[in-house]
Amino acid sequence: MRVIVTGGAGFIGSALCRYLVGECGWQVLNIDKLTYAADQRSLASIEGAPGYRFMQADIADGDKISHILDDYQPDAVMHLAAESHVDRSIDGPGDFIQTNIVGTYRLLDAALHYWRNLPEDRQKTFRFHHVSTDEVYGSLGAEGLFSESTAYQPNSPYSASKASSDHLVRAWHHTYGLPVVVSNCSNNYGPYQFPEKFIPLMILNAMAGRKLPVYGDGQNIRDWLHVNDHVAALRLVLQHGTVGETYNVGGRNEARNIDIVHQIINHVRDLSPHRTLPPDDELIEFVADRPGHDRRYAIDATKLENRLGWQAQYSLETGLRDTVAWYLNHSGWWQPILDRKYQGQRLGVA
Repeated sequence: MRVIVTGGAGFIGSALCRYLVGECGWQVLNIDKLTYAADQRSLASIEGAPGYRFMQADIADGDKISHILDDYQPDAVMHLAAESHVDRSIDGPGDFIQTNIVGTYRLLDAALHYWRNLPEDRQKTFRFHHVSTDEVYGSLGAEGLFSESTAYQPNSPYSASKASSDHLVRAWHHTYGLPVVVSNCSNNYGPYQFPEKFIPLMILNAMAGRKLPVYGDGQNIRDWLHVNDHVAALRLVLQHGTVGETYNVGGRNEARNIDIVHQIINHVRDLSPHRTLPPDDELIEFVADRPGHDRRYAIDATKLENRLGWQAQYSLETGLRDTVAWYLNHSGWWQPILDRKYQGQRLGVA
């Protein structure tokens, strides 16, 4: 299989590249603009692998993307390139509009032209896989789950831009016939995640004995999906998903933010007993909530499980413990980020 992955130097994208090249033996061309959250060090394990190539490019540069498609001749495009942090979208929505909407449009336009010029047998097998988020569905109450038929109701600039990109992909399929599949995932976590995100920020603050800032009352609920489970699902959706359909990917691991924080502190204590941490209530600091903070997300992954045979392998307990252990043992990866790119400051309070 010969695949282009967009955004392959990001958190989920790099995990996907490592999986496809290292475990599946596929040929992968990683296209990434290399914005602040991208890090090629996350791809060190496959650098030099015969099936892996990297090219720096912006998906919004339609001409360049067209040349790349024509030159590489992929069997599929897996589109993960996106601005993805809700807090940053509150402070600067323009980047999210440009990358997530305009960039997706340019990529779709180039992919459509490429697909139309393929031989008939390759047209039938080509796929454009658009990777999206459960945040497009909005906020759940105390009960219920997001399904593939849940109406869209995005509440942040980030989720609105991703919802827009989902609609563009659907339109390019129904209007022009481009063979697409779409997946919407719940909150991911795992190794190599940029420290602005909730779980790595809490881990690194706990390791340093700094305050752990918890938004609002800490009762917001997310369905947590280990990134390794996610990328395994992405491969199944690409290869076996029905053209034109959407598949929700969730870990069936709902937890309140405050409970995640307590678990992280306990894992840090257990895995690094030489560290002396104050009591939890002295570490945890409740701060002003994020504007428009969605209360609860939860995915119904029944369609993916029943039709494609996927099952999440990580429980939240084992996945979170493994993630804490990874950050404890990989300061060489995250310390340069804290030194040069992000010092843990609060974002999204405008």
